[in-house]
Amino acid sequence: MKTNYSIFFIIIGLISLFFGLIFGLIAGLQYSNPLFLKNIISFNSIRPLHTLFVVSWILLTSIGGIYFYTNKDVSTKRINKNIIFCHFWIFILTGFFIALSFLLKKFGGKEYLEFSVNFYFPIIFGWILFAIYYFKNTVIHFKNWKVYHWMWATGIVFMIYHFTEAHLWYLSDFKDKFIQNIALQWKAGGSYVGSWNMMVYGTAIYLMEKINNDEKYSQSKKAFFFYFLGLTNLMFGWAHHIYIVPTAPWIRYFAYMVSMTEWIVLVSIIHDWKKSLKTKLIIKYTTAYNFLILSDFWIFLNIILALLISIPAINIFTHGTHITVAHSMGTTIGINTLILLSSISYIIEKQLNYSEKSKRIIQFSKTFFNISFLFFWIALLILGIKKSTWLFSESNIDFGAFYNTLYLLHIFLAIFGFGIFIGLSTIIFIQINYLLKLIIKNKKKT
Repeated sequence: MKTNYSIFFIIIGLISLFFGLIFGLIAGLQYSNPLFLKNIISFNSIRPLHTLFVVSWILLTSIGGIYFYTNKDVSTKRINKNIIFCHFWIFILTGFFIALSFLLKKFGGKEYLEFSVNFYFPIIFGWILFAIYYFKNTVIHFKNWKVYHWMWATGIVFMIYHFTEAHLWYLSDFKDKFIQNIALQWKAGGSYVGSWNMMVYGTAIYLMEKINNDEKYSQSKKAFFFYFLGLTNLMFGWAHHIYIVPTAPWIRYFAYMVSMTEWIVLVSIIHDWKKSLKTKLIIKYTTAYNFLILSDFWIFLNIILALLISIPAINIFTHGTHITVAHSMGTTIGINTLILLSSISYIIEKQLNYSEKSKRIIQFSKTFFNISFLFFWIALLILGIKKSTWLFSESNIDFGAFYNTLYLLHIFLAIFGFGIFIGLSTIIFIQINYLLKLIIKNKKKT
C-alpha cells in the first residue's frame, strides 16, 4: 500500500509533466499566432495551467521519491499509511479543482499562484501531513542524518513557511502597501522555489550515493557546505529578483553576493562523483546515470546565465524579458526535470530494470530532447536580447511593429518546443509503463 502510493505520486507527476508540455506547446503557438485556439482556450488560461502542471510535476515526483526512499530506512511498522493516502488524494483533488478553475477563468491569486486563496488550506494541510510523515519516520536516525536528509527536511519545512508567506498579501497590512506587497511576493516566490530545489538536489545527492554505493558524498564536508550554501540561497537569494524595487541597499548587495555562489559546489560534487564511479554500477544504473550527467551540463549553462543576470547592471536590462524565461526553464527542465527523471529511472532499474530496447529508445529520446531544448533556450536568449535592445533604445518603432520582427524566432520556438514535447513524452510513457509493472509486482508480493 505504502510503496504503491509513493509510485502513484510519481505517476501522477509524470502525467502532470505531459500536460505541462502540452499547455506549454499551445502557449508557444499562441505567442507566435495569438488567434490559435483562442476561441477554445485563451492564453490567460493556458499560461497558469502550464505553470500548475510543471510545478506539480516537480513537487509530486519529489514527494513520491522521498516517500519511496525514506521507506528504505525505517521499519514498516512505523509507517502511517493513512497519512500517505490522505496526502495523495488531497493533492490530486486540489490540483484537479485548481485546473478546472483556470479553465473556467476563475482566478484569485498572484503570478504563479493565480488560484483562489481557498486552495491554500488543503495544499498547506497536505504539506503538514508530509512533514509529519517525514519526521516521524526519520527522527530515529536524526543523529546520523546524511546531507540529503537535511535537505529534504529543510525543503519540506520551508515550503510550508514560504507558501504561507506567499499568501500574506491577502491580509490588509500587506495588501495596502504596494512596495512591501511586491517585495513579499517575490521573496516568497523565490524562496519556495528554493524549497523544492532543496528536495530535488537532495534527491540528486541520494542518487549519487546509491548509484556508486558509496556514502562519502552524502557525509562529506563539501556536501554539507553545499547544503548550507543552498540554505543561504533559499533564505536570501530571492532578493536579486527585486533590484528594481526601492528596498534597503544592503538587501541588494547581499543578494548579489549570495547569487554569485549558485550551484558552483553542486557542480564540484557531481564532478568528483563521476571520477570515482565504478564501471559495474554505471552499467546497472545506466539510464539514471545518463540523466544525472546531462543535468550537470544544464547546471553549468545556468550557472553562467544566473551569474550574469544577478549582476545589477545587467539585471536592469534582462528583467522581464525572455532571458528570465530562459533562466527559469533552464532550471525547471534542464536541472530539476532531468534529476527527477534520473530518480525515476533509478527506482525502475533498482526494482525491474529497463529492457535493452527501452534503453535505446530513452537514450535517443533524451538526445533528441536535449538538442531541441538547447536551441529553444538559445532562441529565448536571443528574444530577450532583442526585447531589451528595443526597450532601452531610442527607436520610435511601436511594440506591434517590433513584435512582427520576431516572427521567425517565434516559429523556431514552436519547432524546438515540439521537439522537447516529442522527446520528453516518449520518456514519460516508457517510465509510466514500467512504474505500472512495478505496482503489479508489488501487489503480487502482498
